[in-house]
Amino acid sequence: MNGNNPYAGAPGVVDAGRPAESELSTAQVRRLREAVAGIVSRTQNYLPEGYAVGSELSYGSNGPQATVAVHPPVGRPISAGFTPDEEDLESGLTDSDRDEVAQGLAASAAFQVMNAVGDELTPTAR
Repeated sequence: MNGNNPYAGAPGVVDAGRPAESELSTAQVRRLREAVAGIVSRTQNYLPEGYAVGSELSYGSNGPQATVAVHPPVGRPISAGFTPDEEDLESGLTDSDRDEVAQGLAASAAFQVMNAVGDELTPTAR
């Protein structure tokens, strides 16, 4: 059965399954944090109060990963994750990319609320 395991083999001989390590420069980390903070801010601007918006930066097997999540007042949480490539880390994300992610998250979160509530709400005004 060890032949099917990507970690099979003598330690130090087979590196299957281990990500290639690469260090991010301080400037690249700062640009990525600014881009993710911009997405969080724009998402919050599209949504009314009651929606919790947050982010997380991590380093996975494919390199740096960013996740922005929205927890609506009712319904399931929504998240969008991306793994920027080397060019994105150098140049940063464009404003249109940030807007696209923020609008998609806000629309999905609003849709979750609509699905959870359904037609059971009675309008308070006309």
